[in-house]
Amino acid sequence: MQKNFSDVMPVLARHNGEWTGEYIYFSSQGEILDRHKSHLICRITDEEKYPYYQQNTYTWNDGRTEQFELYATYKQARICFDTERIQGSCWEIDSKTLMLNWTRQDIPKSYFYEMIQINEVSDTRSRVWHWFENDVLIKRVCISETKIIT
Repeated sequence: MQKNFSDVMPVLARHNGEWTGEYIYFSSQGEILDRHKSHLICRITDEEKYPYYQQNTYTWNDGRTEQFELYATYKQARICFDTERIQGSCWEIDSKTLMLNWTRQDIPKSYFYEMIQINEVSDTRSRVWHWFENDVLIKRVCISETKIIT
């Protein structure tokens, strides 16, 4: 059954578009470990199997880049990721907040919790990851983004 995400996940639907920003990685003690620019494409699709698509492109000042794609299914008021990179899900908390939890396939015994806050007009958002390995918080990632294309 095709889902209209504006109805079933209205907060997620507000993230549809292209976003640019910066990721800053902090140790659990607050020291800056890394930072890079980001360009994310977030799309609600017409595909029944994968109604959500995301492409992340990261660029460091030294010229390094990384790009990957994520596809998500919909189940019980969540989008669910099961890719070569991550497994996890995303759900809505209130009119401005998405929560995610996931594991990285390439980092054994790791898991992540993320909170995303979008503003009222849906043109800026702030994200925070809590990154755990072996049940110990090892990093926090703070992300600030601006929507450049709807």
